[in-house]
Amino acid sequence: MEISGNIVQVLPLQSGEGKNGPWKKQDFVIETEGTYPKKVCLSMWGDKINENLITVGTTLTASIEIESREYNGRWYTDVKAWKLEGQATSAPSAAPASAPAAEIPAALEGEDDLPF
Repeated sequence: MEISGNIVQVLPLQSGEGKNGPWKKQDFVIETEGTYPKKVCLSMWGDKINENLITVGTTLTASIEIESREYNGRWYTDVKAWKLEGQATSAPSAAPASAPAAEIPAALEGEDDLPF
């Protein structure tokens, strides 16, 4: 099964040590295109993680498998990406220089209304 869209959020890389050795997991959210776009959180495990491709703004197609499991009477569903195809987008251009900060009137300089 495949899903296509733009990466809108990259969650922090998770890693740990299990009974089979070290592991790492990268979660990221893509938004599909179309009349009714959907956001889907995908997980990628181990050596398949492509940090160059998993960046906000990248358009990609992910080959996925969907799996559900039961734990204590509740069901949990994972969407695991096992292959990514796409092209990383260039970094956004620098934002235009902002206007200079407004000057603080001399009467208010040094005053602090914050309670902490």
